[in-house]
Amino acid sequence: MNINFKKKYKFALGVEYNGTHYHGWQKQNIHYKKTIQGYLEKIISKIANHDVFIFCAGRTDIGVHSIGQVIHFETYSFRSKKSWFLGINSLLPKDIVIKWIISVKKNFHARFSALSRRYIYVIYNNQFKSAIFSDLVTLYKKKLNIVKMKNAIQYLLGEHDFSSFHSGKKNNVSSFRRIMYCNIKKYGNYIFIDIKANAFLYHMVRNIIGSLIEIGIGRKKENWLLELIKIKDRTKAAITVKPNGLFLIEVKYPKHFGIPFFNYNLYFILKKLI
Repeated sequence: MNINFKKKYKFALGVEYNGTHYHGWQKQNIHYKKTIQGYLEKIISKIANHDVFIFCAGRTDIGVHSIGQVIHFETYSFRSKKSWFLGINSLLPKDIVIKWIISVKKNFHARFSALSRRYIYVIYNNQFKSAIFSDLVTLYKKKLNIVKMKNAIQYLLGEHDFSSFHSGKKNNVSSFRRIMYCNIKKYGNYIFIDIKANAFLYHMVRNIIGSLIEIGIGRKKENWLLELIKIKDRTKAAITVKPNGLFLIEVKYPKHFGIPFFNYNLYFILKKLI
């Protein structure tokens, strides 16, 4: 390995992780709270032999998983991509894996260059929990009517002020986001809610899912989501659902960056398993 402090190299990486045992993505000042970013920075810095800081496409919450996270970092160390790939994965815990690594241009940024993010939320709609997938799905015991839920998601499409689905402090950040796609599928007792947007607010996906559940059990009408969008009041929407059924599955970028596109079909993967 060669270190030349006059020249920087920039890499983008695809990261897969099971977030069950982590305190979310973002590194914490409290040393005993394990985070995905904390582990990756520590290990990449060790391989680079100097401090490395990483940036991600989407900061996932406590317990949220990913099969499509994208990160980038800069380094003064020269190594082959294979050497970075094998070295990082050899030191990572078993529930975090680097799936690919490429060199990128100076103007690439994992967060700010992204065109869209896509999440899938998995509900296990059954009276009893799953012994195998309990950390990867959210158990909901009352029967859900996915026809009503499907009819409701049409109101989410397009650009809206999603204040009613934004948890926490706003910090003068715009609550406007553009939802490009939303769909619901069911395989046996498993319900998959698939949602894609240019970006998401804090807890936005989980707050939307909570409101869809209220419609699915018949407590609210199908046009309730439209009412929530109009009133812009978080206190009027449903509770935030648990994080363990949520997966970041895809981040899209302009083609000229050359970021690998993997069409992960989570429906297919889990359908095969269940």
